[in-house]
Amino acid sequence: MSKSYTKKTHRSRRKINRFNPDQMQVKVAEGKASFQMVLPMGDLMLDVAAAIEQTASQAGIMMMKSLIDDEVEQLVGQRYAHQADRSGYRWGKEDGHVIFAGRKVGIEKPRLRSRDGQELSLSRYQAFSNPRRLEQSVSQKILRRVSSRDYAGALDNLCEGYGIQKSSVSRKYKAASALRLEQLLQRRLDSMELTAIYLDGKEFSDFTLITALGVDTEGRKHVLGLWPGATENAEVCGRLLDDLIERGLRIDWRYLFVLDGSKALKKAVVQRFGSQTLIQRCQIHKQRNVEGHLPDSQKVLFRMKYHATLGMEDYTQARQELDKVHRWLMGVSEAAARSLEEGMEELLTVYRLKLPYELRKSLDNTNLIESCFSVTSGMCRNVKRWRNESMACRWMGSALLEAEKRFHRVRGYRQIPLLQKALNQEIDKKMDVA
Repeated sequence: MSKSYTKKTHRSRRKINRFNPDQMQVKVAEGKASFQMVLPMGDLMLDVAAAIEQTASQAGIMMMKSLIDDEVEQLVGQRYAHQADRSGYRWGKEDGHVIFAGRKVGIEKPRLRSRDGQELSLSRYQAFSNPRRLEQSVSQKILRRVSSRDYAGALDNLCEGYGIQKSSVSRKYKAASALRLEQLLQRRLDSMELTAIYLDGKEFSDFTLITALGVDTEGRKHVLGLWPGATENAEVCGRLLDDLIERGLRIDWRYLFVLDGSKALKKAVVQRFGSQTLIQRCQIHKQRNVEGHLPDSQKVLFRMKYHATLGMEDYTQARQELDKVHRWLMGVSEAAARSLEEGMEELLTVYRLKLPYELRKSLDNTNLIESCFSVTSGMCRNVKRWRNESMACRWMGSALLEAEKRFHRVRGYRQIPLLQKALNQEIDKKMDVA
């Protein structure tokens, strides 16, 4: 017992003795005492980091207040200064707020009046309190899968504020998403030199939104627009195309339309761009449609034959092999054979254009727009109930614009001039025959 107590006391004394001489120095000079202490700065920095951030946030709010006060002085002069030529005067204060760190922070707003008694507005206060700034903050977080219930918890606890409750966040996102949807639907297309247009539908509960995605001559992807409807019918698809044409999509330009196989989409395209328009049917959708009519024992074999056929480079050989696959299907399932036969020629449009393999793989399916839908689905996964068509459009439009920021050029974009040249030659040939 005594031994252990002695060891513990010895360790404590050794620790104290090691600290005092090295970490504190006391100096006495001219009757004044001063001391210097060496502190463990690494540990202290961790402890004061939050305080530094808090101070920085307070400094930011004070800077906003100072800028507002400076504008007040510019308008009505300094307080208690007699200026005969001033344009107005102070008229007390009222409760106000600025938007800071994703929330409203209360401040006192100065009130000014002109000589004729009219209220003077403060441009800096209006800029700092603009609800658009809070809407942007809400929109960015909601589209990054932060729910409206968790919005307050996603903010850094830098300052006290309000306007971050669930209902308020929901209203702010509704306003922000409506504005983004309006920006998308009013975007002009005159300056876009498009060469390929993808059309496909995305279902939201009981609603279907038809979306158009364009690829320009430099390989960049652009969200062109969307249109709501109950199903992918020709009327809804036609309204989307009419909207694109009204916003500047040229009907005299040569495009390659990439579709999922919907007859309604094809009908709407042909009605507006002519029967000579080239259409590429998605090869992946066609594979799924055919496999839907086959027994499980034949799906793997069909897949092997189908992929081997589409892996060829020459159009004539690919068409011959596809005919062989069709004849084989006739002996397995007539329904599957008829499914492959429908639109068979449109499966090979990119082969007929003699496009390089790398570019062809970007154009023989709708993966470009499907991957865009995948991103939007992730952004919208927190929505538990789609209330109406307007809500679906707002969320889809906002998510599409956010996904557009992540777009890369299509694979084989350096070969797109070959596509444009081949489109002109092929369409001219069809017009000569007609």
